[in-house]
Amino acid sequence: MAKGAKVTAGTKVESRTALVRRARRINRELAEVYPYAHPELDFENAFQLVVATVLSAQTTDLRVNQTTPALFAKYPTPEDLAVADPEQVEEILRPTGFFRAKTKSVIGLSKALVADFGGEVPGRLEDLVKLPGVGRKTAFVVLGNAFGRPGITVDTHFQRLVRRWKWTEETEPDKIEAAVGALFPKSDWTMLSHHVIFHGRRICHARKPACGACPIAPLCPAYGEGETDPEKARKLLKYEKGGYPGQRLNPPQAYLDAGGKPAPPLGSA
Repeated sequence: MAKGAKVTAGTKVESRTALVRRARRINRELAEVYPYAHPELDFENAFQLVVATVLSAQTTDLRVNQTTPALFAKYPTPEDLAVADPEQVEEILRPTGFFRAKTKSVIGLSKALVADFGGEVPGRLEDLVKLPGVGRKTAFVVLGNAFGRPGITVDTHFQRLVRRWKWTEETEPDKIEAAVGALFPKSDWTMLSHHVIFHGRRICHARKPACGACPIAPLCPAYGEGETDPEKARKLLKYEKGGYPGQRLNPPQAYLDAGGKPAPPLGSA
């Protein structure tokens, strides 16, 4: 969007300057609500993160987190996974869905890491997106959380919320990334992604947003699309906000301190 452009927020016309101020205030307030926001995939290194992120396509982070312990126990390095028997990997990955395609991707990216990068996950966007199964979204997850390099993760939650908040009317992920990135300092991008995704999973749901329990309701042009009664809205809250287990089997301590509960292992009652 060009500098000085105006967008519609509710029934009012919002200037570019007002949009930037509102967007940044939303991020500040979400940072207070979710000071423990973090990537919700379990990982110990960049290799585990890139594999887990590839596996998270079309399934939940919870199911990935329940599946990767067995995968990484058997194939802890790119060298190990690069020479793995596909049928054995498929059996491990079966719970994540689309397991044949995902097996092909994770073995393929492991082979590429060994052949082209000495078995190390590269820290540049242009290198990451060359790996099988790795697009811009996955690359930014890895860059932001394994290498500390700012990036915006445009997943389904992020797309939904930034459009609800009238930060952009774009629908294509790369255009959303550019439009939202222009509203914030680059240093904010990674944590902004976590704040927005956390809020989308916990309160601002796709079908039944808990508007009556939303801390940024006064800033939201879409307020009223969901349940506005505070008591009814509170019953819609998920994860630590609703007292339920989160996505990670091994979440950060700050999350546990905030009342979050670890997810159960695969196959537990």
